[in-house]
Amino acid sequence: MAKQLCAPSSSFGLFPADSQRAALPYAAAASNLPSPRLRRSFPSFRSSPFLGSAHSPLRFQRSAINSHRGTSVVCAASYPDQLRAAREDIKELLKTTFCHPILVRLGWHDAGTYDKNIEEWPQCGGANGSLRFEIELKHSANAGLVNALKLLQPIKEKYLAITFADLFQLASATAVEESGGPHIPMKYGRVDVSGPEQCPDEGRLPGSDGLASLLSLRMAGIASLMARHVQPGVGSSKLRCFQMRLAYAGPPSPADHLRSVFYRMGLDDKEIVALSGAHTLGRSRPERSGWGKAETKYTKAGPGAPGGQSWTVLWLKFDNSYFKDIKKRKNEDLLVLPTDAALFEDPQFKVYAESYAEDQDVFFKDYAAAHAKLSNLGAKFDPPELVTFNVSVDSSHKQSGAKIAHST
Repeated sequence: MAKQLCAPSSSFGLFPADSQRAALPYAAAASNLPSPRLRRSFPSFRSSPFLGSAHSPLRFQRSAINSHRGTSVVCAASYPDQLRAAREDIKELLKTTFCHPILVRLGWHDAGTYDKNIEEWPQCGGANGSLRFEIELKHSANAGLVNALKLLQPIKEKYLAITFADLFQLASATAVEESGGPHIPMKYGRVDVSGPEQCPDEGRLPGSDGLASLLSLRMAGIASLMARHVQPGVGSSKLRCFQMRLAYAGPPSPADHLRSVFYRMGLDDKEIVALSGAHTLGRSRPERSGWGKAETKYTKAGPGAPGGQSWTVLWLKFDNSYFKDIKKRKNEDLLVLPTDAALFEDPQFKVYAESYAEDQDVFFKDYAAAHAKLSNLGAKFDPPELVTFNVSVDSSHKQSGAKIAHST
């Protein structure tokens, strides 16, 4: 990207007191400002939780922000060029912070609220940047994701034209690729929602309380059925019939939970299993999800903040270890959630899980397609033909992924 298209930014900040956008002192830069269509994301930036009140949990530490000010610039290059440059900055961020797992999760959770049964945008949810607002970040399934926003803040501040929706998906795909995973065929040009009132209701994502929520819905449905059909004074045999139906319904299975969430998005069994394979990255922290150990021999030394329980030994390397380890289930220091175990217990899921455990190339192919599909769910693109650009993925990281140290 040509340097003359980027002007130093010292006054555009996160807080209301210094939130005035920096003027571009160079005529060349000013003449190359993005079109009004691309600039529409600027107001949404100022209305985002990045500009939280003094009492907001999203108000960032000034010291963390100031550490980036020395190199912060406002870039006025074309949209594809900004995307390319932002991708390079994300790669550098990954090298220094090892934040691959949380960036993958950020993109997933912005897109994963999509409901195929709702036609109107943005009520349908999906990849629209709504996760930047505090009301959605407070959803239980999004615990800890404010940290991902903090990490991406300097990059968003630098590339103002890039929408939040695009930045979240760019960061997610880049994190997969830089940890050794497949290249994701991404498209860009997503439109952001304009305000927190457009955030989806809580409960659309798989979370720590997802099974409980599904059980509540099932029980409520059967109770409603009884209220409609079992009238006062009916024979005891009919009442017992409904009671038996209630008893046999039982709690929902983990496989039921996965299908209830992902079918609503328009994803199928193969895509559910493939996307589950991203748990090869990252850790579960009990203080956020209620699952996992406080630390294990694989996580107590970091990198990054130590602790949590990982699904795999090398939890910053994207490969098919997740499926291999779940199939074996021989390491008590590795996490296996009920929804993980379901991949080898449910007959339909098992076909794909077995295949991915045996052949990483098959897993990578299916994962890349599923991730790309997920990233477009509910997205409104402008221009409609989308923005695409080719990137060359450095094959040197394919062998080992991100480096990770742990004690054995």
